Amino acid sequence: MKPRAITGLGIASALGTGATETLAGLAAGAPVGGAPIASFDAAAYEDPPIVEVPGFDPTKHLGDKGLRTLDRLTKLLVVAARLSLHDAGLKRDGQWASLAPERVGVCCSNAYGSLEAITELDRVAVLEDARYINPAKFPNTVSNSASGYVSIWEDLRALNVSVSDGNCGALDAMSCADLFLETGRAEAILTGGGESMSEALFLAFDKLRVLGTNGAGARLGEGAAFHVVEPLERAKARGAKVLATVDGYGTAFIAPKDEVTLLFASSEALERAIAGALADAGLAAKDVDLVVSGVSGIAQFDAEERAAIEKVVGPDVAVAAPKQVFGETLGAGGALAMSAALAWLDGAAPSCLVSGNPPAKVDTVLVTAVGYYGNASALVMRRA
Repeated sequence: MKPRAITGLGIASALGTGATETLAGLAAGAPVGGAPIASFDAAAYEDPPIVEVPGFDPTKHLGDKGLRTLDRLTKLLVVAARLSLHDAGLKRDGQWASLAPERVGVCCSNAYGSLEAITELDRVAVLEDARYINPAKFPNTVSNSASGYVSIWEDLRALNVSVSDGNCGALDAMSCADLFLETGRAEAILTGGGESMSEALFLAFDKLRVLGTNGAGARLGEGAAFHVVEPLERAKARGAKVLATVDGYGTAFIAPKDEVTLLFASSEALERAIAGALADAGLAAKDVDLVVSGVSGIAQFDAEERAAIEKVVGPDVAVAAPKQVFGETLGAGGALAMSAALAWLDGAAPSCLVSGNPPAKVDTVLVTAVGYYGNASALVMRRA
């Protein structure tokens, strides 16, 4: 991978909507949660371990027209896309200020993006009648629908790619973006991911008994983040502010030992992914100042991830876990982790460390993600 410049960030997270609010909240250790659940009627559940984007109001950023048939994920992603384009200087006051729409694309991750729409339409069909299904909402049942709406709303006419690889998806989307930049398919790509809260998603994780409170178990979260990624030389040529560079990527998969195992964490897969990312960036383990991990509170998966980090990078490296703040955001997790990495690379010191202490000046960050099915990915980010 050639160094790729990150020139813009748009984000909606448990700390708020917008890069300034989110990164400032990370640095200050701002509390999250506590507000009533807004994404579904949670009256039947006692204190569900959920963190949402607080007070999310897409009309503040998108206006109040055309939103009625969009699901929550689409709204989160379109808001993040709009914010990232303006942060990168590609748009100003809603108009293109740099590059052309034909040269800007999207690589977007989500894991369960269509679940909300599928559940809603099934509920109407079962409790009422299939004749009452709203056809305008049917497109939301397609997994790449949300990413498609991003291109429609923001007039992005280059490639549009959706990646569905669970927790690793947003890091894998960066690899896709690198490929498309290298082959000239676009000059800038909105790269990241999103996940939205829904009752069906909460019930699925609740029945797996992996959610909890007070530090035991994970909190389920939602959010969306897009990073504008460009070739470093082109970003400098157009006078863009480079927030950081992505210098290396690695991924691996280890199959479970038997055919009946569904959920499976592999430390070996992450070991290979980390080694691949460091080799791709031309770095050694000693060059890593900080690991921004996918540790979320799910004990089995956290143990495998920590073991791989310790084996490859060393027992003394500082490890952060932004999912302690953002919650387990699945397809958005890697994008939110990269956003947290930007805070350290910018000189802030977020409060989600789980071990070790990074140097006063963080120059190199390793971002890791462990999937639920034996997959793992990692990438290297460096100070611009």
